[in-house]
Amino acid sequence: MTRVALFGGSFNPPHVAHELAALYVLETQPVDELWLLPVYQHVFDEKQGLAPYEDRVAMCQLVADALGPRAKVSRAEEALAREPGFQGSRTFDLLELLARAHPGIEPRWVVGSDILGETDKWYRWDDVVARAPLIVLERPGHPTPPAYQRGLPMPDVSSTRIREALKARRQLPDLLPRSVMEYIERRQLYR
Repeated sequence: MTRVALFGGSFNPPHVAHELAALYVLETQPVDELWLLPVYQHVFDEKQGLAPYEDRVAMCQLVADALGPRAKVSRAEEALAREPGFQGSRTFDLLELLARAHPGIEPRWVVGSDILGETDKWYRWDDVVARAPLIVLERPGHPTPPAYQRGLPMPDVSSTRIREALKARRQLPDLLPRSVMEYIERRQLYR
Protein backbone atom coordinates (compact mmCIF):
# COMPACT_ATOMS: atom_id res chain seq x y z
CA MET A 1 0.00 0.00 0.00
CA THR A 2 1.17 3.51 -0.81
CA ARG A 3 0.43 5.92 2.04
CA VAL A 4 -0.84 9.14 0.45
CA ALA A 5 -1.58 12.46 2.13
CA LEU A 6 -4.42 14.10 0.20
CA PHE A 7 -4.23 17.89 0.35
CA GLY A 8 -7.33 19.40 -1.23
CA GLY A 9 -8.32 23.00 -1.67
CA SER A 10 -9.21 25.68 -4.14
CA PHE A 11 -5.52 26.68 -4.46
CA ASN A 12 -6.74 30.01 -5.79
CA PRO A 13 -3.76 30.65 -5.90
CA PRO A 14 -1.49 28.21 -4.10
CA HIS A 15 0.72 30.23 -1.73
CA VAL A 16 3.72 29.75 0.53
CA ALA A 17 1.63 28.43 3.43
CA HIS A 18 0.29 25.68 1.14
CA GLU A 19 3.85 24.84 0.11
CA LEU A 20 5.09 24.90 3.73
CA ALA A 21 2.16 22.73 4.83
CA ALA A 22 2.88 20.19 2.09
CA LEU A 23 6.58 20.08 2.98
CA TYR A 24 5.75 19.73 6.68
CA VAL A 25 3.44 16.78 5.97
CA LEU A 26 5.97 15.07 3.70
CA GLU A 27 8.76 15.50 6.25
CA THR A 28 6.92 14.64 9.48
CA GLN A 29 4.04 12.28 8.70
CA PRO A 30 4.23 8.57 7.85
CA VAL A 31 3.29 9.09 4.20
CA ASP A 32 4.98 8.05 0.97
CA GLU A 33 3.46 10.80 -1.19
CA LEU A 34 1.40 13.96 -0.99
CA TRP A 35 -1.18 14.72 -3.67
CA LEU A 36 -2.40 18.27 -4.23
CA LEU A 37 -6.05 18.10 -5.27
CA PRO A 38 -7.25 21.42 -6.68
CA VAL A 39 -11.02 21.64 -6.40
CA TYR A 40 -12.90 21.63 -9.68
CA GLN A 41 -16.08 23.27 -8.41
CA HIS A 42 -16.20 24.52 -4.81
CA VAL A 43 -19.26 23.15 -3.01
CA PHE A 44 -19.37 25.76 -0.19
CA ASP A 45 -18.51 29.04 -1.88
CA GLU A 46 -19.36 29.73 -5.48
CA LYS A 47 -18.43 33.41 -5.07
CA GLN A 48 -14.70 32.77 -4.74
CA GLY A 49 -14.06 33.77 -8.33
CA LEU A 50 -11.97 30.70 -9.00
CA ALA A 51 -9.26 31.05 -11.60
CA PRO A 52 -9.70 28.52 -14.42
CA TYR A 53 -9.11 24.94 -13.29
CA GLU A 54 -6.27 24.45 -15.78
CA ASP A 55 -4.41 27.46 -14.34
CA ARG A 56 -4.85 26.25 -10.74
CA VAL A 57 -3.61 22.78 -11.75
CA ALA A 58 -0.59 24.35 -13.46
CA MET A 59 0.21 26.48 -10.39
CA CYS A 60 -0.13 23.42 -8.13
CA GLN A 61 2.28 21.59 -10.44
CA LEU A 62 4.83 24.37 -9.90
CA VAL A 63 4.47 23.86 -6.14
CA ALA A 64 4.75 20.07 -6.49
CA ASP A 65 7.85 20.43 -8.67
CA ALA A 66 9.52 22.51 -5.96
CA LEU A 67 8.71 19.86 -3.33
CA GLY A 68 10.26 16.96 -5.21
CA PRO A 69 9.15 13.61 -6.58
CA ARG A 70 6.99 12.63 -3.58
CA ALA A 71 4.61 15.53 -4.30
CA LYS A 72 2.09 15.13 -7.10
CA VAL A 73 -0.92 16.93 -8.52
CA SER A 74 -4.10 14.91 -8.96
CA ARG A 75 -6.88 15.81 -11.39
CA ALA A 76 -9.30 13.57 -9.50
CA GLU A 77 -11.65 16.51 -8.84
CA GLU A 78 -12.07 16.95 -12.59
CA ALA A 79 -12.85 13.24 -12.98
CA LEU A 80 -15.34 13.53 -10.10
CA ALA A 81 -17.13 16.39 -11.87
CA ARG A 82 -17.74 14.08 -14.83
CA GLU A 83 -19.34 11.36 -12.67
CA PRO A 84 -23.09 10.82 -13.14
CA GLY A 85 -25.05 12.60 -10.42
CA PHE A 86 -22.20 15.00 -9.57
CA GLN A 87 -23.43 17.41 -6.86
CA GLY A 88 -20.37 19.57 -6.37
CA SER A 89 -17.03 18.64 -4.93
CA ARG A 90 -17.61 16.53 -1.82
CA THR A 91 -14.71 14.87 -0.06
CA PHE A 92 -16.55 11.60 0.57
CA ASP A 93 -17.34 11.23 -3.15
CA LEU A 94 -13.74 12.09 -4.01
CA LEU A 95 -12.44 9.40 -1.64
CA GLU A 96 -14.81 6.88 -3.24
CA LEU A 97 -13.51 7.78 -6.71
CA LEU A 98 -9.87 7.57 -5.56
CA ALA A 99 -10.48 4.16 -3.95
CA ARG A 100 -11.79 2.87 -7.29
CA ALA A 101 -9.07 4.51 -9.41
CA HIS A 102 -6.16 3.76 -7.04
CA PRO A 103 -7.01 0.69 -4.95
CA GLY A 104 -3.40 0.47 -3.73
CA ILE A 105 -3.41 3.70 -1.73
CA GLU A 106 -3.91 4.24 1.97
CA PRO A 107 -5.22 7.82 2.16
CA ARG A 108 -4.86 10.44 4.87
CA TRP A 109 -6.74 13.76 4.60
CA VAL A 110 -4.85 17.02 5.29
CA VAL A 111 -7.03 19.73 6.84
CA GLY A 112 -6.53 23.06 8.56
CA SER A 113 -7.78 23.34 12.13
CA ASP A 114 -10.31 25.92 10.91
CA ILE A 115 -12.20 23.10 9.17
CA LEU A 116 -12.79 21.25 12.44
CA GLY A 117 -15.38 23.83 13.47
CA GLU A 118 -17.34 23.27 10.23
CA THR A 119 -17.58 19.49 10.07
CA ASP A 120 -21.38 19.65 10.28
CA LYS A 121 -21.34 21.19 6.77
CA TRP A 122 -19.43 18.26 5.30
CA TYR A 123 -21.21 15.42 3.56
CA ARG A 124 -20.65 12.22 5.59
CA TRP A 125 -17.85 13.69 7.70
CA ASP A 126 -17.51 10.62 9.93
CA ASP A 127 -17.12 8.41 6.86
CA VAL A 128 -14.49 10.80 5.43
CA VAL A 129 -12.43 10.52 8.63
CA ALA A 130 -12.88 6.74 8.74
CA ARG A 131 -11.65 6.37 5.14
CA ALA A 132 -8.85 8.94 5.37
CA PRO A 133 -7.68 9.69 8.92
CA LEU A 134 -6.88 13.35 9.40
CA ILE A 135 -3.59 15.17 9.40
CA VAL A 136 -4.49 18.46 11.11
CA LEU A 137 -2.47 21.64 10.52
CA GLU A 138 -3.09 24.48 12.93
CA ARG A 139 -4.40 27.68 11.35
CA PRO A 140 -4.00 31.03 13.13
CA GLY A 141 -7.00 31.79 15.32
CA HIS A 142 -8.25 28.20 15.20
CA PRO A 143 -6.68 26.10 17.96
CA THR A 144 -6.67 22.38 17.32
CA PRO A 145 -9.22 20.60 19.55
CA PRO A 146 -7.70 18.18 22.08
CA ALA A 147 -9.14 15.16 20.22
CA TYR A 148 -6.67 15.78 17.39
CA GLN A 149 -2.89 15.75 17.38
CA ARG A 150 -1.66 19.31 17.13
CA GLY A 151 0.51 19.99 14.10
CA LEU A 152 2.85 22.81 13.30
CA PRO A 153 1.06 26.20 13.29
CA MET A 154 0.87 27.49 9.74
CA PRO A 155 1.62 31.09 8.73
CA ASP A 156 -1.32 33.48 8.50
CA VAL A 157 -1.54 33.60 4.71
CA SER A 158 -4.82 33.62 2.82
CA SER A 159 -5.59 33.15 -0.86
CA THR A 160 -8.42 35.69 -0.45
CA ARG A 161 -6.00 38.39 0.74
CA ILE A 162 -3.58 37.49 -2.03
CA ARG A 163 -6.30 37.79 -4.71
CA GLU A 164 -7.36 41.17 -3.27
CA ALA A 165 -3.76 42.41 -3.34
CA LEU A 166 -3.26 41.18 -6.90
CA LYS A 167 -6.46 42.87 -8.04
CA ALA A 168 -5.36 46.14 -6.41
CA ARG A 169 -1.87 45.63 -7.90
CA ARG A 170 -0.24 45.78 -4.46
CA GLN A 171 3.09 44.11 -3.79
CA LEU A 172 3.03 40.60 -2.34
CA PRO A 173 6.35 40.11 -0.62
CA ASP A 174 7.00 36.50 0.33
CA LEU A 175 3.38 35.30 0.05
CA LEU A 176 3.63 33.36 -3.21
CA PRO A 177 6.29 30.98 -4.48
CA ARG A 178 8.28 32.85 -7.11
CA SER A 179 7.28 30.39 -9.86
CA VAL A 180 3.57 30.83 -9.02
CA MET A 181 3.89 34.64 -9.05
CA GLU A 182 5.59 34.49 -12.46
CA TYR A 183 2.80 32.23 -13.76
CA ILE A 184 0.11 34.61 -12.46
CA GLU A 185 1.83 37.57 -14.11
CA ARG A 186 2.31 35.72 -17.39
CA ARG A 187 -1.34 34.61 -17.50
CA GLN A 188 -2.66 37.92 -16.06
CA LEU A 189 -4.72 36.10 -13.41
CA TYR A 190 -6.68 37.82 -10.61
CA ARG A 191 -6.59 41.24 -12.28
